[in-house]
Amino acid sequence: MKFLKTLMVTAVLLAQSAFAAVNINQAEAVEIADELKGIGLSKAKAIVAYRLENGPFETVEQLTEVKGIGLKTVEKNRAEILLN
Repeated sequence: MKFLKTLMVTAVLLAQSAFAAVNINQAEAVEIADELKGIGLSKAKAIVAYRLENGPFETVEQLTEVKGIGLKTVEKNRAEILLN
């Protein structure tokens, strides 16, 4: 019974993490760094700074205008990035 309970909790946690997404036009740097692969706190702060200076991101590809973020990183995270 304990094993079944553990298995159910694990399944719920995995399901939640599978649907994790972050709104890059609203999230703070820590949340961006936590949710996106290959984006540490330094790059996440650069995303927020870019957003504050240039306004909201209109496309996911616009992230490549942030220093240190390339198309590979954007593609790796495309499913987790929200704009609105």
